Parts: sequence; C-alpha cells; structure tokens
Amino acid sequence: MILEVKRLTALKRYVGEFQERYAPFADKLVLPLAEVEGDISVAGSYEIYEDDSVAIDLTLSYKLRGRCSYCLEDAEKTVEFSYEALFVPDGGDGEDYNYNGMRLDILPAVQDAFVFSQPQVLLCGACQSQQQSKN
Repeated sequence: MILEVKRLTALKRYVGEFQERYAPFADKLVLPLAEVEGDISVAGSYEIYEDDSVAIDLTLSYKLRGRCSYCLEDAEKTVEFSYEALFVPDGGDGEDYNYNGMRLDILPAVQDAFVFSQPQVLLCGACQSQQQSKN
C-alpha cells in the first residue's frame, strides 16, 4: 500500500486509517512445513508529523496451516500481531524505515511484521493441550 504523504499533507489529512490484503510472503516463512492459508489481512492507521515522518500502527491477521512441530499431524493457528513503525524521509538513523518524502510504501514494515509474528512452533490440538497441562 502506498501513502501519498505530500498529497495527504496538502489536504491536511494528517491522520487516517487503511486496510489492505497481501498475498502470502512464501519466502518469509520461518516454520518448515507451514504455509499461510488465504491472504494476509492488514489494518492500521497512520499519523504524519510536522517533520514529515510518518508513524504507522498496523495489525496483521492470517491463518497458518501446516504440520505440528512435535508430531507432524495437521495443525493450524490464527495469528494476530500488532506492529508499530516509523518512516522518516531521506535518511534517518538506520533504526527507522526510510522513504523519499513524497510516497511511502508500507510493504517493508508489513513484511517485517509478518516475520516477527510467526510462532516458533506450530502445534496440533493434542500437542497444544499436552503443553498447556505441563504449565
């Protein structure tokens, strides 16, 4: 999704919301034997600051389906993950996302959020119940 920052600023729309769907990022999957079922849904908001930096708050949701990390039975998990990103025009300190000061593509933040959102293991119902009874 592209935000036209200069246009939004000219229209005095300094805050807003967005929704987008993305095809799964197969090359960003961490778990072996797993895949995203359907699309990745992204909902969020933006705020443009006086220095043209843009704060993005987004929430990803998707269904992860694959083999249980313990017993290899079928497993699935619905994932919801919130992520905050700051985009700064031309430069920055290397810790924030950069954009050209005119147009901002939120895709790099969405891809990072997708990687961070993935569980370390995917468990079937039986293995999940067994794990919960141990705790």
